[in-house]
Amino acid sequence: MALKMRSGLSSAAIGAELGITGEAARQQLLRLAQEGLVASANMSSGVGRPTQAWSLTPAAQSRFPDTHAALTVQLLDLIGSTLGETALDTVITARETLTREAYEGAMSDKPDLRDRVAALVALRTGEGYMADWTEQPDGSLLLVENHCPICAAATACQGFCRAELDVFRAVLGPEVSVEREEHIVSGGRRCSYRITSESAS
Repeated sequence: MALKMRSGLSSAAIGAELGITGEAARQQLLRLAQEGLVASANMSSGVGRPTQAWSLTPAAQSRFPDTHAALTVQLLDLIGSTLGETALDTVITARETLTREAYEGAMSDKPDLRDRVAALVALRTGEGYMADWTEQPDGSLLLVENHCPICAAATACQGFCRAELDVFRAVLGPEVSVEREEHIVSGGRRCSYRITSESAS
């Protein structure tokens, strides 16, 4: 919090503010640096060794209050109520198109279904979905998303979930069946999708 309010503090200044020694503060800062939450830069103060000035990294911003979920829900409500449901569908479709194009680009060199699913899992994990996949005894593949970073938006507007399923079906191919089995928005612990190659059945 001290670095959020006043960036570029020395460990001695932080220690004084927290009522601990500068060395104790430095040890805490080094631990935070290992986690990628703070970084230091040398600050020259004239004569003598430069002082290390500590600042928050962009990754540290997630540790502070963020109302983007509430803002997203409010914007969706405003689009629907002021511009109409057609406008809301247009926004969701545009997002779906951008996502599909990005995924298709990442899978363009992967003809094998398992490779495409693995690439999809990597993409989704990078977006915060904590995704994974396993091959099932019947030969189908199970794609699992343990987290939904857009849960507030998806709860307010289920069109996002429909679009997500449509994207999966489009990028995995016309001879592939994708069925949602679990759904976070519907009360499930996770979202899961059973993926079956219809050509193999």
